[in-house]
Amino acid sequence: MKPLRFHWRLPPGGERPDVPFPPADPRKMSMPDVEARVEFCRLAEACGIDSALTMFGYNAPDPVLLASALALRTERLTYMIACRPGLTSPTLFVQQINTFSALTGGRVSLNVVAGHSQKEQGFYGDFLAHDERYARAEEFLHVAHALWREGRCTLDGRYYKVVDAQVGTPFVSPERDSPEVFVGGSSPQAQRLAVNYGTCWLLLGDAPEHIRAQVGQARAAGIEVGMRFSIILGPTREEAVRAAYEMVRGADTSFVEQRFGRGGDSVSMRAVLERPRGEGEAWLTRYLWKGAVASHGVSAVALVGGPEDLAAALLEYRDIGVSQFILSGWPNASALEDFSRDVLPLVREGERRG
Repeated sequence: MKPLRFHWRLPPGGERPDVPFPPADPRKMSMPDVEARVEFCRLAEACGIDSALTMFGYNAPDPVLLASALALRTERLTYMIACRPGLTSPTLFVQQINTFSALTGGRVSLNVVAGHSQKEQGFYGDFLAHDERYARAEEFLHVAHALWREGRCTLDGRYYKVVDAQVGTPFVSPERDSPEVFVGGSSPQAQRLAVNYGTCWLLLGDAPEHIRAQVGQARAAGIEVGMRFSIILGPTREEAVRAAYEMVRGADTSFVEQRFGRGGDSVSMRAVLERPRGEGEAWLTRYLWKGAVASHGVSAVALVGGPEDLAAALLEYRDIGVSQFILSGWPNASALEDFSRDVLPLVREGERRG
């Protein structure tokens, strides 16, 4: 296998070491906060992270515009732009991404998600149900891939009709003729979309034994598999566990309930948000904990432990075929530094040993 690749969640606006998540003023999460994010992205570059993941949502800045501002002030970092097919024309979207690639030398990839909430989709004028959103995403990516690989596209589909569509600005990259496409979601529709049009199928955190079969199917179909985790790292496992429990003591769950839990129809998010009946159920494995999900969100399924514990966990996922990870922590910048210094060298040594 190739060396594992690591990406990192771009911190939301207003995130600071002394501010709990979510911030008391959620409006700060919606601001571009460019200076703080440039500082974080330069740190990610120095730490050897492949790319920074933007978020898409009504309470976040536009991901394409934000990533463009950051990319023009950094040198090596790639920007994984979250996008929801169906909220814009596929031809216009390709034009935007190709322009981004021309400005940055190809430092762009895509995180394709179909949306998790019919209510939020309605904010953008989209009222399709879960399965139809994935069907539309297939047509969207069909047009996009045709424009990237053949230079033109004609499609008379259920959701899109384009006639000899073309984009003058090409995708510019020293290595690829189109961006990497990370397709998120655990439903059969998401898996099919990833296999047909993606380069990597992206799953929310789960135990290795629960996803082994799915990973094998995706790898057999010729695509990679990635996992989305948070990390809670301590000098020892005992200290990391104490820090995890302290982080959620008295935490407010209203933000997550409003953002993810009310009327959501995402299969993967529903599974993650299902509340454990007891503390034992919060631990999916010795190192994998979902106790922060109720207060910190669906991406808060966390790898918890000391450096050796986290390195061993990541290598266990590698053993079943997972090859990429999107990580985050609290606070995000210090979690990134600690991971790069204490865990990543152990992972690389484990890879060298086979």
